[in-house]
Amino acid sequence: MASSLTFLPSCTSDGPLSSRFARRFLQLGSDLRLLCPNISFVRFQIDGRSSKNIQTLQVSAESKAAAAHIFNVPLLSRSEVMERLKVSQETHTRNQSFLAMYSSVIGGITTDPSLMLIPMDDHMVHRGHGVFDTAAIMDGYLYELDPHLDRLLRSASMGKIKHPFDRSIIRSILIQTVGASKCKEGSLRYWLSAGPGDFLLSSSGCRRPSLYAIVIKSQAPREQRGIKVITSSIPIKSPQFAVMKSVNYLPNVLSSMEAEEKGRFAAIWLDDESYVAEGPNMNVGFVTAEKELLTPYFDKILGGCTAKRVLVLAEKLVKEGILSGIRLGNVTVEEGKKADEMMLIGSGILVKSVLQWDDQVIGDGKEGPVARALLDLILEDMKAGPATVRVQVPY
Repeated sequence: MASSLTFLPSCTSDGPLSSRFARRFLQLGSDLRLLCPNISFVRFQIDGRSSKNIQTLQVSAESKAAAAHIFNVPLLSRSEVMERLKVSQETHTRNQSFLAMYSSVIGGITTDPSLMLIPMDDHMVHRGHGVFDTAAIMDGYLYELDPHLDRLLRSASMGKIKHPFDRSIIRSILIQTVGASKCKEGSLRYWLSAGPGDFLLSSSGCRRPSLYAIVIKSQAPREQRGIKVITSSIPIKSPQFAVMKSVNYLPNVLSSMEAEEKGRFAAIWLDDESYVAEGPNMNVGFVTAEKELLTPYFDKILGGCTAKRVLVLAEKLVKEGILSGIRLGNVTVEEGKKADEMMLIGSGILVKSVLQWDDQVIGDGKEGPVARALLDLILEDMKAGPATVRVQVPY
């Protein structure tokens, strides 16, 4: 008995049955004919209207059973690869919009997302030998570009990654990439890699280090609602690697997924002495009963640029009497859970109040006033801060 496989594309901007989708589904039909020889075709419908271009495929059970033995992978020409990359980009739904990318491999900027690619033999891809950083874009300005760039270069030095250009040229490339994107609200992410060369373990065969940068359009407005966190069961990276912002993020990924699986926003790491360390991509801060703003030392964790800027801005709250002081120090889990306020701080979230950690409600279980005040301060700093933290982008 034959079974059927039905394609049901949604309407597109160029009509319910675009020629682009017609070509794509006809190609899928061709591929399936290679996969399954016993196929019969029936008319396909979109929005209740028959189409002569797209078809429903009926595939016999016998053909399915034999599919693994008869499938032929097409050998594509350069033009066919380019066309398929374009179709894949146009038909794939992404959570983020990529507006421009710089690659030192091609020596320029592209605004075509289908061409925003990295070579498979780049040591960053197959060995994780790369470092990265991020700078926010707000109102046409790059926020804290220089501190983030300095951290990128420090991380590269720790990872034994040379620079393809000197600092001033890298900085110029990053600014020009944002300019080419026309993006006024979003983020700029950039990488330094040992570069392409081969698939060996050592990077000695890599021809030249690589620089990549991509501009990401801002998503929905940041939510200011408080969040809940758990203690991570995923082992934290050793200090040697935790202080370096490398692409080796598997522990961070697993920690974040663990939190998601339990319906929480993030998981909090503890260090080798069981002191509070950091989240998967953010720092942690507390307001003690004595109204001190307390954050863990940065010697075993990544020193967040946003967290360090928040500590500077928090001096205003000390002058206003809202805080009694600002301090770095070791924080036990018990101290953290008994704090008046707990917050996560990072470039992607800025400042978020933590309402609950594991089963412990933090403070009164509501967004804390200090966290709200710090969020307001950093938003104001991003919009109207000094030239030392804001770089205007020439569009």
